[in-house]
Amino acid sequence: MRVPLSWLREYVDLPATETGRDVQAKLISAGLEVETVEPLGADLKGPLVVGQVLTIEELTEFKKPIRFCTVAVGTANGTGEPQEIVCGARNFAVGDKVVVVLPGAVLPGNFAIAARKTYGKTSHGMICSGDELGMGDDGSGGIIVLPPEVEVGTDAIELLQLVDEVLDIAVTPDRGYALSMRGVARETAIAYGLPLRDPALLDVPAPNAFGYPVQVSDPMGCDRFTARTVTGLDPDAHSPIWLRRRLQKAGMRPISLAVDITNYVMLELGQPLHAYDRSRVQGTIGVRRAEQGEKLTTLDGVKRTLNAEDLVITDDRGPIGLAGVMGGANTEIDDTEGTTTEVVVEAAHFDAISIARTARRHKLASEASKRFERGVDPQAASAAAQRTVDLLVLLAGGTADAGVTEVIAPSAPHSITIPANHPDKVAGVDYGRETVVRRLQQVGCDVYGQDELIVTVPSWRPDLTDPNDLAEEVIRLEGYENLPSTLPKPPAGLGLTDRQRLHRRVGRALAGAGYVESPNYPFMGEQVLDQFGLAADDPNRKVVKLVNPLSDEEPALRTTLLPGLLQALRRNDGRGSHDLALFETGLVFHPRAELRIAGRLPVDRRPTDEEIASLTAALPVQPRHAAVVLAGARAQAGWWGKGRPADWADAIEAARVLAREAGTELLVRSGQYGPWHPGRCAELSVVVDGTRRVVGHAGELHPRVLKALGLPARTCAMELDLDALEEASSGHPKGPKISTFPVATQDVALVVDKAVPHADVEAALREGAGELLESIRLFDEYESEQLGGDRKSLAYALRFRADDRTLTVDEASAARDAAVALATERTGAVLRGA
Repeated sequence: MRVPLSWLREYVDLPATETGRDVQAKLISAGLEVETVEPLGADLKGPLVVGQVLTIEELTEFKKPIRFCTVAVGTANGTGEPQEIVCGARNFAVGDKVVVVLPGAVLPGNFAIAARKTYGKTSHGMICSGDELGMGDDGSGGIIVLPPEVEVGTDAIELLQLVDEVLDIAVTPDRGYALSMRGVARETAIAYGLPLRDPALLDVPAPNAFGYPVQVSDPMGCDRFTARTVTGLDPDAHSPIWLRRRLQKAGMRPISLAVDITNYVMLELGQPLHAYDRSRVQGTIGVRRAEQGEKLTTLDGVKRTLNAEDLVITDDRGPIGLAGVMGGANTEIDDTEGTTTEVVVEAAHFDAISIARTARRHKLASEASKRFERGVDPQAASAAAQRTVDLLVLLAGGTADAGVTEVIAPSAPHSITIPANHPDKVAGVDYGRETVVRRLQQVGCDVYGQDELIVTVPSWRPDLTDPNDLAEEVIRLEGYENLPSTLPKPPAGLGLTDRQRLHRRVGRALAGAGYVESPNYPFMGEQVLDQFGLAADDPNRKVVKLVNPLSDEEPALRTTLLPGLLQALRRNDGRGSHDLALFETGLVFHPRAELRIAGRLPVDRRPTDEEIASLTAALPVQPRHAAVVLAGARAQAGWWGKGRPADWADAIEAARVLAREAGTELLVRSGQYGPWHPGRCAELSVVVDGTRRVVGHAGELHPRVLKALGLPARTCAMELDLDALEEASSGHPKGPKISTFPVATQDVALVVDKAVPHADVEAALREGAGELLESIRLFDEYESEQLGGDRKSLAYALRFRADDRTLTVDEASAARDAAVALATERTGAVLRGA
């Protein structure tokens, strides 16, 4: 909201010495975000006067049209003689009043004006456009042509209000009242302790049966609709200079008198209005929900297909406007041919949520929708309509019709009960009842009671709904800077949870293994699940969708970490970083079988365990996952030796790193799932309560997935469930036992069927070897025709060690034989060479 200081002074008698910076400091202290104070005309220096064009000579010998003019400027030039000026603009004629800057003046941008020879003539000054004076776009597209009644020689700096200060306020969603001069003036009056001249305090005639007919079919969407009619408008009347200048300073472009007036009143009172050409409205004006698929061409010339939730303004033909957002082209006031002589003024109050959704649905943000979705004072509609009628009568020579239409849905003012000392408790400051009551009354509340206050909220503050909202008003007006700095005294904590410790250990371990952490947004589009090749009944296809997503392309919460990581890998690869190893740890989201509505937690006390449990039960299931992606070289080549590319084994090793950090044993076997290559995919599982549970997959991604996502060839990935790892762990990881006794190494080579997984053989060997086994490692896999086409040889190195003695050869051999025997029993393994 841009607030000209000169306009603000009309409602609050600020001291003459107060500058825009002073007002900015006061409003910031009161809680408004005043971002900048823009000085207008600070570097402007006259003489800048009103002139009248006497003659125009067309200079045709140049490539572009040039005009040599004589302009009367009165005595401003010291001689009284006409001023000779060369000008290239063509939107003025002989007899027009224009703005002339004379030699010696300085225009905005430190542009000094002097007499100079150009196009074979000497130009003593310049005829000015709005842009050259820092006025912005005035809609004329060229030289400023002033009304004929302005006297020649008048100081144009004062006439055009070129010197001013404009406060630029970033209005937060809860302070919609500050999107008006009335709202900002109220805050300024409170900050300075001065009285407010409320522009909404007008004499408004009572509604009667002679007004324009209106039918509201949806009182929940429109609880107030005021209609007034003005006839006999002068179609040639133009907006006066003061009106155009105020609109320009506030950041709006002047269009036509009727439209300028509705915009002006909206800026003044905060109530959006719309003016219809009465001759183009057919029958009763109605308010209803649109029919699905209805069409409406809005004022921006776009034909829109309406949704059944859109609130529309109608006449007998159908929709004539998108309520609270933008009017329709079929009832537009004609500002080109100037044929509009009768208008119907609409001042209505619409449901904030409905308007916000309509504006977003049609991607059509407007000044009106911006105000309605933040909350507009419903009681201001009648005053805004009256103010618009008064200005139309005054400036366009119209006649106010005696008919007044008001359709009002019954509603009661909102009241809040609050202990008188509640702001004291919130702020930790003893304000006292008198201060609390005074501050609440300043913002417009009616306050009754002693120890228990009954506060009736003003109609222009829909954001005040709870006791803490009222406490905030007291605290901000008393000054946040006056709050003491008090350190909280939290109870002694229990430190990090096991889940948090595992999360940190996993991040450190992956970073130590050469991976770079790449956090991503927790959103995804469902089309990526198709690109991953997931089955139709895959649990990851059941997603939680957001009602108001940041991006329409990613409306769902992620069920896997891979989409974000792979997108980061593709982006970095496209920018020249080809050797990549990225990881992420974070939550994924799965919908619960039973949908529950989350309750509202209290803010005046700590929620109970039952309330927290109820809230948690309404949230999606959110397990914590870890994932890595790799592409390019895993080891660089150099003088130390050859490099090697990242492959499926690196992805599996990353999973083993995480399992070691969790203190659990990870079972790895061949698998097939979604985006992974069926021949290069490992299924990762753990044992929980005696049952094997799949916790993730690792390996090389399928070529079809790489092509669909634009990824480098042979990209590898791993993802597993950290919570499941923690559940399967035996507690905190234990350090390795260190024994002073020597190790005994035994190698065994077992021949098994090719279909037997290495993990099954290793598990049998580990269990059969008993407590003496320190470690087991697969160091060779061998296939040959001698073994048979469906057989393979697996060679293992077994390390045996005792904590209290040196093992004998017989003890080590016995442990090895026991391991081989169990492997033979479970997997059909045969000792190679036996």
